[in-house]
Amino acid sequence: MIVRAALNAAALALDSISPTARLDAELLIAHAMGVTREDLLLRHLDAPVPAAFDALLARRLTHEPIAYITGRRAFWTIELVVGPGVLIPRADSETLIEAAVAHFDDRAPVSILDLGTGPGSLMLAALDQWPGAQGIGVDRSPVALAMARANADRLGMAARADFVTGDWATSVAGRFDLVLANPPYIGTSEPLPAEVRDHEPSEALFAGEDGLDAYRAIIPDLPRLIAPGGAAILEIGHRQAAAVGALVAAAALSPAVRHDLAGHPRAIIAT
Repeated sequence: MIVRAALNAAALALDSISPTARLDAELLIAHAMGVTREDLLLRHLDAPVPAAFDALLARRLTHEPIAYITGRRAFWTIELVVGPGVLIPRADSETLIEAAVAHFDDRAPVSILDLGTGPGSLMLAALDQWPGAQGIGVDRSPVALAMARANADRLGMAARADFVTGDWATSVAGRFDLVLANPPYIGTSEPLPAEVRDHEPSEALFAGEDGLDAYRAIIPDLPRLIAPGGAAILEIGHRQAAAVGALVAAAALSPAVRHDLAGHPRAIIAT
């Protein structure tokens, strides 16, 4: 079968389990061929489909995330290696970097702290945005820290990125121009798509019955962590702006809300 026909057949098969069936098919075939999606669509539509594609499609049909199958996810201006055991970066999380760019304007943060760094998504994106900055990423997952270090090495940022084991900011000293965090914020009884619920690490998703437990742990430490003129930017669920904003205000900081591209509240900026 040639690529053009395989794309149509795979998209049809995936339509029942994915809202992005055609895109999924394109990414899987491109991965099987070792080319970019753009190159696939421009140059390889009439090429034969590699034998490896059938196994990749079978994995996706079990709801395994595309990023775990391909081992890659684009985020902000970088591409990250991802895999089982770490949270897959989402485009919505780029809202935090956008908020940081807006906050600092023509200034540049020098010191960055990323709490719950996962594969290093937010911190490495920030280090790419500001080449003069240094960063510390904290996580309690050895799998996540190993992947974050590998990503820093691959992106040529190892000299500027330090990754440490820790429980949020409890073992972190000093002040930072920019504090970033995408903590778990889903309530334990909230429904999730199978590809998230059954594959991504629960400790990176759930935070108590109301989804606020991680904020209760992180926010009281923010006043001692934020350098003068700096900011902490926390990702939130789209119904959590008021609750997280109240926690920030209770810590004697000023909260502001940043919306994502869909118009949903996505980040709280604490100053």
